[in-house]
Amino acid sequence: MPQIPEKIHELTVGQLAARSGAAVSALHFYESKGLISSRRTTGNQRRYSRDALRRVAFVRAAQRVGIPLATIRDALSELPEERTPTREDWARLSEAWRSELDERIKQLNRLRDHLTDCIGCGCLSLDTCVLSNPDDVFGDRLTGSRLLAERGGDRRNGGRGAR
Repeated sequence: MPQIPEKIHELTVGQLAARSGAAVSALHFYESKGLISSRRTTGNQRRYSRDALRRVAFVRAAQRVGIPLATIRDALSELPEERTPTREDWARLSEAWRSELDERIKQLNRLRDHLTDCIGCGCLSLDTCVLSNPDDVFGDRLTGSRLLAERGGDRRNGGRGAR
């Protein structure tokens, strides 16, 4: 891993990518979503403060556990003056995300346990399809391909879909 001398307080996008392990395109994307920020030089090149390394690490760690970028951005925006997240910030935020992750884990376990029940055709005509129609939420209203017409708009009904 390339070392950046202490006297250098700003990083190029290439240096930030090399140190963080994130692709340059990912860094540009993070910046477009408000997760990190840069300043522009007179030659219109991006320069990132050194604390961007910790912000990128924070974003990537949160992404690895399945936190959506919008949620990560909201969490980072709560930090005063867009400061670098600390260990305490991570502990507080990860605790807040815990119930959401527990619910996702429960759903994934349920899907895994019922995977063999699915015939994989996507017809939604089974009484209970745990993959496409959990708890048969559509069964009371429609069956089979009629559901697709409702979702995409029924061309025979002026695009309004089944009602």
